[in-house]
Amino acid sequence: METGHGTGFEPATGDGPQAPGRDGKRCASVRTAFEGMLQIRRLTNTGCADPQAVPAQWETHRPVRAVAIALEASGLAASAVDGSGVRTASGYRLQQGEAPGGVRVEWLGPPGSGAAHAEEAELARCAAVLRELGWTVLLYRGARRRRFLEVEPPAGARGPDDG
Repeated sequence: METGHGTGFEPATGDGPQAPGRDGKRCASVRTAFEGMLQIRRLTNTGCADPQAVPAQWETHRPVRAVAIALEASGLAASAVDGSGVRTASGYRLQQGEAPGGVRVEWLGPPGSGAAHAEEAELARCAAVLRELGWTVLLYRGARRRRFLEVEPPAGARGPDDG
């Protein structure tokens, strides 16, 4: 999935350029990444009753990437910025969370896009997708009363160095 050379599939995190439309090639790449993530779960979570219901260690060491794959595969839109950092599209934005191994999920958009009014419903959709995949999801209010999610692997899924 990730080559380390800036090539290959990169899931949308909401801080890059607008993701290409949901064309066949992008959809196939997202589907392959998501199916690969589920396969990793099946192969590594052998001690679990439902191996697909808990994030794998691979995910807990790359939580932003894992959450991005899950959200994009669910059909949720990522936000985007142009070359000067101006937000150009409404959608989720992911960044490293406050807790080690955590991810912060916000719903952002360009000024006047109505993203602030849509955030409650859209973050609820994000939370439902992530909870179904075994992540612990908490809703918070931050600056200017904007909502955001803190997403973490369940306590038993954290590696020994994850806090």
